[in-house]
Amino acid sequence: MSSVAVPKRIFPTFDQVFQGFASQIGMLREMAPPPSLPETVRVRRAIDTLIAETNADEAVWLESCIRCGQCTNACHFFQATGETKYAPLRKMNLYRRVYQRELGPFRWWYRLVLSPIKLSDLEELQELVYDSCSECGRCTMVCPMGIDIASLVHHQRSALVAAELVPPELAALRMEQLHRGTVFGASAETLRRVVDTIREQAGIEIPLDRERAEVMVLSSAVDLVGNCQGLLATGKVMNHLGVDWTLCSDGFESANFGLLSGDMALWKKQVDPIVAAARRIGAKTLVIAECGHAYPALRWNPMLKGGDLPFEMMYMSEFLGRQAKAGRLKLTPIEGRITYHDPCKTGRRGGAFDEPRALLKAMDADFVEMPANREFNWCCGGGAGIFLLERATHLRDASFRIKMQQVDATGAETVVVSCASCRLNFESGRQKNHWGTRVESLVELVAEHLGDEPHTGRVMPIRGEAA
Repeated sequence: MSSVAVPKRIFPTFDQVFQGFASQIGMLREMAPPPSLPETVRVRRAIDTLIAETNADEAVWLESCIRCGQCTNACHFFQATGETKYAPLRKMNLYRRVYQRELGPFRWWYRLVLSPIKLSDLEELQELVYDSCSECGRCTMVCPMGIDIASLVHHQRSALVAAELVPPELAALRMEQLHRGTVFGASAETLRRVVDTIREQAGIEIPLDRERAEVMVLSSAVDLVGNCQGLLATGKVMNHLGVDWTLCSDGFESANFGLLSGDMALWKKQVDPIVAAARRIGAKTLVIAECGHAYPALRWNPMLKGGDLPFEMMYMSEFLGRQAKAGRLKLTPIEGRITYHDPCKTGRRGGAFDEPRALLKAMDADFVEMPANREFNWCCGGGAGIFLLERATHLRDASFRIKMQQVDATGAETVVVSCASCRLNFESGRQKNHWGTRVESLVELVAEHLGDEPHTGRVMPIRGEAA
């Protein structure tokens, strides 16, 4: 266990990391594979995918929309642009056509009055389900009919995977993860080098590939090829708490471009080694790194049966927040007014609201909520892979201004985030708008404000402990 004070600038600053990622993202478009199938085959595969993924829930949702417009008011892309084509209810139109022509009870009629799906229809769908939907779930929350629009959007992403119509940036990273098992080149060897560097330069021990451990922790490519501060901070906090933990080089990557693109097979391929590693070491808890989309990729994976798993999954902010709420994590005061941005997937979709706020409370922060917070929080605009898409830049920038106004309304000097994708999008918005508000990672703040005396007992969250 180490309580060494860590110099903050062993690694690059986050704004330098952002610049590096921006240059790498710019090269992704050139790396994307071109379509290889005939047009008719691509269209048929998209239709067959939607048919295969349509069960009773989807059928009810597609039949139930009453065109009330509540989802429109909840969508940050519509609110930012005022363009009706971005209304969530319109994003279901193509799926509804396929359902009505292929599966619905009156399909014989709809085949007479509705035109068949063409490749041009699928090409137009790209902007609606990739560029202008972060699957944040705000529309689903307000729908009076209980339609899960975000899930319907994701089914359509799967259809576009089958039609070879994934946006080039996502397509390039999907192919890298599919064939190499890496993201931005972050391999098991990269992880080992980072662990060695942290140990040598910061004096922080990062357990790697231990045979047995009660807690298995994930990392992410953003950290491993970026400033590494997230992993350094994680090690400092875990060691301070006395956690019996490890990373596993055969299952460490939180990012899942199967989920982001809509490729269900890749989604499962990336999850399987993580679950296998956690089982092998006898982990009781799997802690997901600060990577928002990794939360649903693991915790709500439709290909996993959570009741059959011998371990509990939780997000980094949940894990640390439980320690703070139980009095096991003492933190020193933080200066300045602070607000907190709830990641959509862990917050609105996952309900993890109290734990990150418990950490800020433990730092005696001058904490101010945004005007719309918790389940009503507005998406930052970069989720579900949108941050990577060059052609979505104008949409992302416009929707971020909503978030910027929300932060400014609090008078906060610092906005705290607990998702690497959100942090990248905030940093992009900060630089483009010459915004003076600081953007900080929650786990890094915790590491900087650890109390003088480390916890000396064995730390394990109680399984099923109240969130």
